[in-house]
Amino acid sequence: MEAWDVLVVGAGPAGSTVAHRLASAGHRVLVVEEHPKVGYPVQCAGLVSQRALDLAGAPGVVRTPVRGATVFGPSQGSVHFKAPDPRAFVIDRGALDVALADRAARAGAEFRTATQFQGRGASADGRSVVRLRGADRTEVEVAARLVVGADGVTSAVARAFRLRRPVEILPAFESEIPRSPGDPETVEVYLGRSIAPGLFGWWIPDGSGGARVGVAVDADGTPARIYYDRLVRYLERRFRTPLARPTALLVSGIPIGSVPRTHGPGVLLVGDAAAQVKPLSGGGIFTGMRCGEIAADVADAALRAGDLSAARLAEYDRRWRSEFGEEFRRALYLRRLFQRLDDPDLDRLIDALQGSELTATIVAFGDIDFPTHVARRLLRESPSLVRLLPKALGAWVVPGAYRAPELDFGRK
Repeated sequence: MEAWDVLVVGAGPAGSTVAHRLASAGHRVLVVEEHPKVGYPVQCAGLVSQRALDLAGAPGVVRTPVRGATVFGPSQGSVHFKAPDPRAFVIDRGALDVALADRAARAGAEFRTATQFQGRGASADGRSVVRLRGADRTEVEVAARLVVGADGVTSAVARAFRLRRPVEILPAFESEIPRSPGDPETVEVYLGRSIAPGLFGWWIPDGSGGARVGVAVDADGTPARIYYDRLVRYLERRFRTPLARPTALLVSGIPIGSVPRTHGPGVLLVGDAAAQVKPLSGGGIFTGMRCGEIAADVADAALRAGDLSAARLAEYDRRWRSEFGEEFRRALYLRRLFQRLDDPDLDRLIDALQGSELTATIVAFGDIDFPTHVARRLLRESPSLVRLLPKALGAWVVPGAYRAPELDFGRK
């Protein structure tokens, strides 16, 4: 039976970040990826911050910078802002995954594609024994001192180690369109229950004359493709031209919520498997990579100490929640509030944001990794925004208030 220090399941940004840091520290690391090729199929829209690029160390994956955004309400009213410098970057997401995996491989990690995690066996000599199935359908057992679940929203590792409770999973549907009109430096966001109940629709320029068009919605029984088709019809009316036939389609799920524990004896969860996703946007590349760094630091110390107990690995939960927990909690609170708004409320929200002073605040303080910072500032500056939302929000924005109120009310 093969024996490894660390088995990483999933070769996305979070998994490859863990693998790179642990292999660089001298540990024997095996990474398994269920798909035949790392980075494909593409898993998200690929809009990231400078922080994410800095963590990746892969500037070559950038396709175009983004300096502005336009948010459309249900009745087509909009609020627009544009900054003098880039505020986000559209990347080649497949190339990012490949670059991160290559970095980990150069550090000594071994990668096996078309290999699936099948479950746990009995532990042996203090190592977890897991079953893997290769491309030829043959199953093998390998032993690892630590298993890292970086295998996405439906994490098989989380289920095998009994770490997961259900979180909200938003169905998403996206296409890549080779030719599309619109400002090549501006992202467009679409709100409204007819197009994207639960989150929003998007149009993202891809840097080569096309765009990525998609929706993420509540799991209400209506396929996300239905809402996507509505968005396409809306865009064709808006741009007054038919959209080109898509060259690629993406179906995915976005985890929204909180997993009680992302560690256990000999196991850690990172990225989407740990629901380390921003509740207001569904983005998780930066947060997954940063939490992957924290996981690797904790794992390195635990491996060197020979202590992979839950008590020792609990440091991972404490550290990543210290860095992101309150931001996630605030964002989840705001998301729950926005879910209570109907379409007329959303139109009033767009109207309230149209003032020049508020758009200047967005330009000055907007941050796609920590969006609640600017949200709180906007709410302080505009009483009309607070009036749209429950009274509990007022208590959150008064001077000195830091923590968001408890999520103790039902959805509308």
